Amino acid sequence: MAVADRSGLPVAVDVAGAAPHEVTLVDTTLAGRFVESAPQRLIGDKAYDSDELAEALAAEGIELIAPHRARRRVPRQDGRPLRRYRRRWKVERLFAWLQNFRRLVIRYEHDVLNFLGFVHLGCIVILMRRYL
Repeated sequence: MAVADRSGLPVAVDVAGAAPHEVTLVDTTLAGRFVESAPQRLIGDKAYDSDELAEALAAEGIELIAPHRARRRVPRQDGRPLRRYRRRWKVERLFAWLQNFRRLVIRYEHDVLNFLGFVHLGCIVILMRRYL
């Protein structure tokens, strides 16, 4: 899981197995961010449409922007914040940049901490390419 800023640069990354749902990984990902300040908004896909997650993020001062699931009866937000959802491609661009590193694509590392270290190294290279 990754959190990117408005330029598509990494703010926080975390790795986990395939079993846990992404909503349960948000807290650990935001806790391990690279910058001191928390993001103002978190844009996610329909899987992030959860009242519990929205309340937990609102307590931290983060606005959750996610399109409504098809089964939602009472809408949580109107269409104005959902216009920001169109910029979600910038997060996908971060994943495309990380796919340029062969070691991350093939995943030679079976240990989670070693793989997370290489993901952090990839994020450092992306940030250095941007600012140097």
